Amino acid sequence: MIKIIPLGAGQDVGRSCILISIGDDSTGIKNLMFDCGMHMGYNDERRFPDFSYISKTNRFTEQLDCIIVSHFHLDHCGALPYFTEMCGYEGPIFMTHPTKAICPILLEDYRKITVERKGETNFFTSQMIKDCMKKVTAVNLHQTIKVNGDDDLEIKAFYAGHVLGAAMFYVRVGTQSVVYTGDYNMTPDRHLGAAWIDKVRPDLLITESTYATTIRDSKRTRERDFLKKVHDCVTQGGKVLIPVFALGRAQELCILIETYWERNNLNVPVYFSAGMTEKANDYYKLFINWTNEKIKNTFVQRNMFDFKHIKPWDRQYLDLPGPAVLFATPGMLHIGTSLEVFKKWAPYPENMVIMPGYCVAGTVGAKVLNGDKEIYIDAYNKINVKLQVKNLSFSAHADAKGILQLIKQCDPKNVMLVHGEKAKMEFLQEKIKRECRIPCYSPANGETTIIDTPLSIPVDVSVDLLKRHLTAQKLPLPTSDDKIDITKIKPVNGIPIQGILTMEPDQIPKLMDVNEAIRDTNLPLRELTFEFIKSFDPNKIDTSTRTDIRTQALENVYEKVRKALKDDVNEVEIIKNSSQIKIRSMLIRISDKNSNSFNISWNYKDENLANYVMSIIDNILPE
Repeated sequence: MIKIIPLGAGQDVGRSCILISIGDDSTGIKNLMFDCGMHMGYNDERRFPDFSYISKTNRFTEQLDCIIVSHFHLDHCGALPYFTEMCGYEGPIFMTHPTKAICPILLEDYRKITVERKGETNFFTSQMIKDCMKKVTAVNLHQTIKVNGDDDLEIKAFYAGHVLGAAMFYVRVGTQSVVYTGDYNMTPDRHLGAAWIDKVRPDLLITESTYATTIRDSKRTRERDFLKKVHDCVTQGGKVLIPVFALGRAQELCILIETYWERNNLNVPVYFSAGMTEKANDYYKLFINWTNEKIKNTFVQRNMFDFKHIKPWDRQYLDLPGPAVLFATPGMLHIGTSLEVFKKWAPYPENMVIMPGYCVAGTVGAKVLNGDKEIYIDAYNKINVKLQVKNLSFSAHADAKGILQLIKQCDPKNVMLVHGEKAKMEFLQEKIKRECRIPCYSPANGETTIIDTPLSIPVDVSVDLLKRHLTAQKLPLPTSDDKIDITKIKPVNGIPIQGILTMEPDQIPKLMDVNEAIRDTNLPLRELTFEFIKSFDPNKIDTSTRTDIRTQALENVYEKVRKALKDDVNEVEIIKNSSQIKIRSMLIRISDKNSNSFNISWNYKDENLANYVMSIIDNILPE
């Protein structure tokens, strides 16, 4: 049984925090938290998850076995220092090496804006961020980690694309398993590869669904449209604001603009927000092995993150005349440089803002995309929006097609949708049920979902037995004259294995060959022989010849069985005389008594063959 409670990201985008309880009597119940994020749309207590669901008395370390953080975006890690340093969680935390390196930078920037600019109290400090990160254990891709040395609780990270260091996590507790995707992208881009996971067949796949109803057009078309809009605007003397988050889309679009400016020899100034993005580029250089193959292969000749045409932004440039392009953080225009510049440039129709990513409801970015012409920042400040607004999706989230692709790649028994809008999630939920024929759930925040898992018993199979069955499964190679319909060729998902199951106290059951079992257990071999009397109605036998009814019936059986075995079963010899038919150990003979019946016997080793022959006899000899 697996129990799931979203504390955040349940029918919502932001504040990702998923609690799961997984395990059984043999392993004990393990409690895990996937992500510990904050909500961009709130500035009160709602910005953090309600941790009282875990414990009313703040005994979080006793209740949780570990926390797993998928990547460094604040809606996935923003509440971590609050939970560890202010709520008192002392247990293990896992994330990848790039995530551990970049998290404190974003957390500190978030703290500065919240505390130093907005003057909020009761918030985590710089020292708390440092203390929090000391509790983190960094993991490598495909590295299996036993949490607290527990053999029954394993985690493994897989590449997720999305941003530098983003990972999907596979969690196994005994024979039960869960995959949590975090945010991921199934399409490679200019600096990161596509997400990938093995066919781990988990009991549950928990996947993001930000773009649950969207199927994007080709990346090349979007890039061409983006560059044309930027070029047209600056050619006419306008300024282009591109709100981005410091890592991810910033690097993607910077590489795109840098390449275009270089190719067309343009001299319009291009800037990016100083500070965080500069540090971010340093980390991309440090963790170059997490980028795509093109960047890794050309890294020695030229580092794609050393930009020639893109310079750091300074606030004094805000009032400079003439065209310009600015990549400014954050991406939702809710605080920071992007909001400051937007307020300055928004009243002028020659200017443009291009929103390349998702914006949470309630943020200035979401209001801009909704077409609002008057936007209130607070009770006293209003922005008149006259500039051009363009929405070009360069978001590094999987679209509907990508989500279905991951489901087929992972092959789960159940799917749960999180990190999406309710109406869109419901649409995708029905699509998954219909196309994938898998149960699918989309719980709201605080709603408990319980998924029953089948009982699985691990069994050791002897090498000799396995080899024998694998050899028996080999298909004959077609001759050069044979025509092959490749649409009918499918992979073998399972091979039936027949053997002797032996069980000993405190040992894993073992399936072995009969001879191995006799040798290991020193038990005598007793073979089973089955006998059966098959009666038939003589009036339904063709007696055109003058032979005995029973002899004619035996002849009919022989002809039908011989033809069937020749067509369906290779290398099985059938022998007949006047009173019986022999097929391996199977014997079909006329009864000694003067009755219309056959005596049929066979050894247990030929059980499958006997069942096949008996089905033929039943068809031609009705009772």
